[in-house]
Amino acid sequence: MTSFAGNCLNRLISLLPSGLALALLLLAASCASVRTGSPFAGAPPGAPGYTDYRDAIEALSSGAVPRVQAPESVPAGIDFYDDLTFSEPGGVTLTLDLYVPAESSAPPPLMLFIHGGGWHQGKKEHTAYYNIYFAERGYATASAAYRLSPEHTFPAAIQDVKCAMVWLKQHGPEYGFDGNRVVLIGGSAGGHLSLLAGYSQDPALACSNAPAGSEPEVRGIVNFYGVVDCTTPRAQAAYQVQDFIGQPYREAPERYALASPIHHLDANDPPTLTFHGTIDELVPISQADTLHARLDELSVPNYYDRVEGWHHSMDLAVPLSERFCYVTERFLERYLPLESNE
Repeated sequence: MTSFAGNCLNRLISLLPSGLALALLLLAASCASVRTGSPFAGAPPGAPGYTDYRDAIEALSSGAVPRVQAPESVPAGIDFYDDLTFSEPGGVTLTLDLYVPAESSAPPPLMLFIHGGGWHQGKKEHTAYYNIYFAERGYATASAAYRLSPEHTFPAAIQDVKCAMVWLKQHGPEYGFDGNRVVLIGGSAGGHLSLLAGYSQDPALACSNAPAGSEPEVRGIVNFYGVVDCTTPRAQAAYQVQDFIGQPYREAPERYALASPIHHLDANDPPTLTFHGTIDELVPISQADTLHARLDELSVPNYYDRVEGWHHSMDLAVPLSERFCYVTERFLERYLPLESNE
């Protein structure tokens, strides 16, 4: 039910010039995101933003803003399994790393991390900081490799992610975690693949030769500045997207649509949390704006941290990483609790 205040705001917006109306709508959305009980309540503030993405990059490079450091080792209390083979498509060996709390009162649920890198670079080891962070808080975490472009084009990468999901569900009992309760999480290309894996049911994107029903239930998605719609003019023109798809848009518009998470959305999709900077130089903020407007239309639970004055890969900044971890933990408490109620 729309509140009285909401009705008044809508009436006021209808009387304003379009630019100012949009600004008020964004302000209202921002205010709504910190309502009582949301994962943003009580979150650390993050860090002041910049007007130019190059200034934000320089702040991290110079040390003016502290940068997240990769862990040197896996702490005691976490059972670590590296380079577990989960698929061999076309003779390419794909592996994942698995982090499982050594002592749990019940098999913990799983967070599957998908690395970024424009679909053409990156390694599963690049998410180790977050794998360890959440494993120390009781979650099983995994990070999976996938075939990279331009050698391997769409749908290779998303099929690989789905195969990792299937393998983890099958082998959960062996390694002591609940592989059927999963949250997908990734940044940039990994954010895109997490969204696509969580939303899509198209057989063309499924793990090859996996029987029906073999994928785990995705309980939520955490998206860091991922591409949502590959069919926008800017996405069509990006060489990273063209290499990922393997053809220019004019030759294969249907493939660009199939690769776009927003084209798979429906009202049954999992709750979604997004972090995106307003001065992202690679994936424009409009991608996240569009996603969450559509999620609202479908009444899919969603939360959106529209981070003012920060760029792509902003989670490398320690103050922002602290905020994002806090918010993600609150999101997990709601949608992926450590103790299953089932």
